[in-house]
Amino acid sequence: MALRTSYLLPLTSYLFLLTACEGTLPPLRGKAEVGRDAYAVFVGGSGNSADLYAVRGDGGPAIPLTYTPVAELAPALAPNGWTVAFLRAQSLRDSTPATVWLLNLLSGADQELRLPKGAGAPRQVGWSRDGRSLVVRAAGGFYRLDAPPAKPEPRPVPEAERVAAESSLAVLLGNPVFARVVPCQTAGELCVAGDSGAPGFLARGAQQAVRWGPDSVALLIGETVEIRPLGRGRPRRLTWSQLPENPRQLTYFGGKPEP
Repeated sequence: MALRTSYLLPLTSYLFLLTACEGTLPPLRGKAEVGRDAYAVFVGGSGNSADLYAVRGDGGPAIPLTYTPVAELAPALAPNGWTVAFLRAQSLRDSTPATVWLLNLLSGADQELRLPKGAGAPRQVGWSRDGRSLVVRAAGGFYRLDAPPAKPEPRPVPEAERVAAESSLAVLLGNPVFARVVPCQTAGELCVAGDSGAPGFLARGAQQAVRWGPDSVALLIGETVEIRPLGRGRPRRLTWSQLPENPRQLTYFGGKPEP
């Protein structure tokens, strides 16, 4: 695609043109009903060619969401499934995250959320359980921002709210929550930690775990997504196709039941 390989225009011109296009073309139009169907968003591609993709919760082909010539990383879907927050690199040559963005899946419009001066580079972004605010872990600490349509008004997270902020970035299991996924002491292994007792083994060789609705956890092992129920039942695999190179960094919206 020309936008990937041509560097005749300044980067700001690329982003302006792409944002204008996205604003008129909802990326999931005709593929999924935003806020109703279940879908996952993930990163595909390597280095500065990383983009965001989506796949329906029942499987199918990967759906491109972004096309910019800079890397988009670390997506986090809002609790209502309407918006995905993510980190965007600022340079064509460097894929290090530099800014925080929101992509509205209903309209295709994106919006930058600016952190306070001195916050440093963002490293992770997540949503509060009610979807009214976002938490950003940056080099300079944790920051909370109000979600649209409110003005972001970024501010440091007080020490008394630090645990709640970190929970916004964690993989929490169950409804109500009874445990979280944590790295095991052995490298390359994931464990489940509750409020008491030693963490229990979850998986070996999985690059990531993600909450897959209230009653399941999904493990990304290579290009395989294995979905395990938290109670009884057999694991199943997501049948996805037309994958980009190096799929990673899954985030999931479980859908809204029919009234």
